[in-house]
Amino acid sequence: MVVTGARQTGKSTLVSQLLPDPRPYYSLDDLDIRGLAEREPDELVGRPVPMVLDEVQRVPELLMAIKRAVDRDRQVGRYILTGSANLLLMQAVSESLAGRAIYLTLWPMTRRERSGLGDVGRWSEFLDEPAERWLEMIRARESDPADWRDAARLGGYPVPAVGQSDPEDRALWFDGYVRTYLERDLQDLSAIDNLVDFRRLMRAACHRLGQLLNQTELGRDIQLPQPTVRRWLNLLETSFQLVRLPAYSVNRTKRLIKTPKAYWCDTGLALRLAGGIEPVGAHMENLILSDLLAWRDAHVLDHPELFYWRTATGEEVDLVVERGGDLLGIEVKATTRPRATDAVHLKAFRSEYGDQVRGCLLLHGGESLEWLGPRILAAPWWRVL
Repeated sequence: MVVTGARQTGKSTLVSQLLPDPRPYYSLDDLDIRGLAEREPDELVGRPVPMVLDEVQRVPELLMAIKRAVDRDRQVGRYILTGSANLLLMQAVSESLAGRAIYLTLWPMTRRERSGLGDVGRWSEFLDEPAERWLEMIRARESDPADWRDAARLGGYPVPAVGQSDPEDRALWFDGYVRTYLERDLQDLSAIDNLVDFRRLMRAACHRLGQLLNQTELGRDIQLPQPTVRRWLNLLETSFQLVRLPAYSVNRTKRLIKTPKAYWCDTGLALRLAGGIEPVGAHMENLILSDLLAWRDAHVLDHPELFYWRTATGEEVDLVVERGGDLLGIEVKATTRPRATDAVHLKAFRSEYGDQVRGCLLLHGGESLEWLGPRILAAPWWRVL
């Protein structure tokens, strides 16, 4: 099993505390273990199993040794691997362990996890229940009103979101996170010749949350060549910082060629990288998307997919969930008083795809819970997340 995700999401804690039996734990952050993995990988993976190998992206060659060991003995659960990079996207990784490993992604904590509920938003219920029952379903569960701006500032990294109540302490933690990421973690993935320019790229990307990811325009704004921008954006995605949201289309080939939208793994970090700005509507979208990502990757069998929808005439729906043949359209509005006009694009989406659409949600920052049209429900974000 391979557990990946951004650094400090809790991967090591998860595997060390939740496994049913104690097992040897080897971290490639340890220079002695890393040296052994580089010199004699077969000796390391040949030690008594089951074992945990932490931060395996530091020595990609280790995966070949694991493949040889697994091919000799297919006993389930011999190796638990964790990594702060998407091994499937790393150019240095020639062995993906295809057919030999299950991949799980650990995203930053959801709002319900931060509250101690160990859960995600109610997305499965919206796809399982007829839209006519949504209002009753939401009212059946008590929820306390909350300000999405506060949730965006907290983000989902366990230490600043749960362990630190002081904004200055959280700011210091995020600054230290960025320094560690730039000066150590990133160098394991690729040599960056100018960290100042790389940080400018991160800041520029965080100012464009929810916008189409135009690499040429981004490079022009920060005076970097497009090939460099493309390579560095790929690095940000590989290390679980940047999230590319693809466009929805019935034609699956078109999904691959349409321009994605850019979001960040964690809203708290995105706000800090952007210079400590005040949260805006795009951060609310990012907050909803972060919860959806955690929900999506917890569903292995019926793996849902996430998109945005946009037409040539400018109609756009912020988020689209596809599960099987069913669609759920989600529009996110920071307003506290949603109106019927806010649902115009949801109506267009519903008309375009007909019965495929289970229903549509307009998530907002207020408290009203009401229908804005057939199968289009306006609901406070805190009643869903």
